[in-house]
Amino acid sequence: MNLVDRAIAPGATRQEVLAGFGAALVGAGLALSLALDAHLPALSVAVVAVVAFDLFGGAVVNATDAAKRWYHRPGRTARHHLTFVALHIQPYLLAWTVPGVAWTAAAAIHGSALVGAVLVTVAPAPVRRPAAFAITAFALTLTTSLVTLPSELGWFAPLLLVKLLLAHLLPEVASR
Repeated sequence: MNLVDRAIAPGATRQEVLAGFGAALVGAGLALSLALDAHLPALSVAVVAVVAFDLFGGAVVNATDAAKRWYHRPGRTARHHLTFVALHIQPYLLAWTVPGVAWTAAAAIHGSALVGAVLVTVAPAPVRRPAAFAITAFALTLTTSLVTLPSELGWFAPLLLVKLLLAHLLPEVASR
């Protein structure tokens, strides 16, 4: 498996690769700018930029036809998808390295993603897509209303939820 196969998915088209890496680079640049403007320490700035690269790129990549084929290929189960969500420990990485990000905020955001993922995966197939959007809307409301993050990270929880609950968990192929 080459770098593109690992970062995007096997069989990704040139357009999917450009969209994924383009979003990752622009998103990382935007987050970097916000972190620098907030005068965060160097380690925090670096972590924020890497997390942004992953989330902005991942939200786009996980919505591609190539990623849908790869992550929802025969033999993939809810356990695989829930493990993928659980392994997204970026909230804790931010709590560890960015001043003003509480561990309770990290747990609330990660917990919202995990609970949301369980609810999406148990939803009956015919209503999984609308259920995922409803669950994401509620999780977005909770994480942006009840969880306090520094303003330069206002993008973080919404983007994590979009990447995981909408882009990754929904198996359907994007319309052409």
